[in-house]
Amino acid sequence: MKTLTKAEEQVMQVLWSLGEGFIRDIMDAIKPPKPHQNTVSTILKILVEKGFVGTNQYGRQYQYFPLISKDTYSKSSIGSLVSSFFSGSFSDAVSFMVKENNLSVEELEALLTELKKKQP
Repeated sequence: MKTLTKAEEQVMQVLWSLGEGFIRDIMDAIKPPKPHQNTVSTILKILVEKGFVGTNQYGRQYQYFPLISKDTYSKSSIGSLVSSFFSGSFSDAVSFMVKENNLSVEELEALLTELKKKQP
């Protein structure tokens, strides 16, 4: 899966939360500082070309909607990160987060508890 720039990801976050929307809906939902409408329009065009966003045309206006779920993109991004920086080892990635204090021992224990609940 292709990766997104920070600006593209910002627009995708809005679309994932809205479900669908016209340019004005997307602009209203973007947090300040807001990019210019032309910038958002260009980003949406790129996202359509990349296959992340689909459109419905109503007259001269386009309604945009995500073609890829946030969950699917998140899984791909995390997998790519672990593959690139931790030689594919999720264990090394978690260990790194604990060492860098991005994940406390309590959070790690809670995560393990949740994972144990999900196993058959």
